[in-house]
Amino acid sequence: MTELTDAEVPAYWAALGLPGLIDIHVHFLPPQMLAKVWAYFDQAVEHYGVAWPIEYRFSEEERISRLRALGVRAFPALAYPHKPGMASWLNDWTLDLAARIPECVPSATFYPEPDAMSYVASALERGARVFKVHVQVGGFDPRDPLLDPVWGLLAEAGVPVVTHCGSGPIGGTFTGPDVMEAVLRRHPSLTLVVAHLGSPEYAAFVDLVDRYPRVYLDTTMAFTDFLEAVASVPDSVRDRLPDLGDRVVLGSDFPNIPYSYAHQIEALDRLGCGSDWLRAVLWHNGARLLNIAG
Repeated sequence: MTELTDAEVPAYWAALGLPGLIDIHVHFLPPQMLAKVWAYFDQAVEHYGVAWPIEYRFSEEERISRLRALGVRAFPALAYPHKPGMASWLNDWTLDLAARIPECVPSATFYPEPDAMSYVASALERGARVFKVHVQVGGFDPRDPLLDPVWGLLAEAGVPVVTHCGSGPIGGTFTGPDVMEAVLRRHPSLTLVVAHLGSPEYAAFVDLVDRYPRVYLDTTMAFTDFLEAVASVPDSVRDRLPDLGDRVVLGSDFPNIPYSYAHQIEALDRLGCGSDWLRAVLWHNGARLLNIAG
């Protein structure tokens, strides 16, 4: 296909017979926190060795408008803490945003701290339908005993946890598939959504999909020209994708991406996995995980 533009995205999903897109990996943050995140990406050459210009550096209102124009019918406001004492007030913020924005799916997060079980249970009672964890940024061990009852509660509730647990773009002490598999051995029914297709440990995370019935992969940045230049998905993993159609879900990392939203859709299209696979990834799998009707 020719290069897809954002303006052409609605026609693309309409041609597949879809009512829009469901994106499980979108970030909205309190303004001061978002400003710090964008300032970090402005120094990406220093951190990652590559430039990372933010494509959608707009106001909250404009970012929501852009998602609506693309036809993104449901998205969470994934926030995550990097130290103790942040998760509870971040949950208040994301849940309040979801109450204001119809397309925003109520989301929450957690950190290994004594009150984690309490505020996770509270977030579930307030309607949270997806959680976010960032192992590298948080710098914590997912196997921490303080989190064991939290993982258990979320497994029992069947609520997905979008987890950045791969070692890209830079690794952490507790990133990688072995750490998350230890959690899954304790909680095999956990609905774990591996962010970024597990980059760069793609094959090992796909193996987790084979071994655990509730492990999914999100497409965030995967197969785009940007990520392919630094952590290409091997052919052995690409060959397995057609058989994983019900376990792969659209993610984008909007707004913090260095290319257009359309490029993520184009990157999935050029895999050549077929229309049924695309329909599942762009809508049906996300609808099932986030409990979206229609």
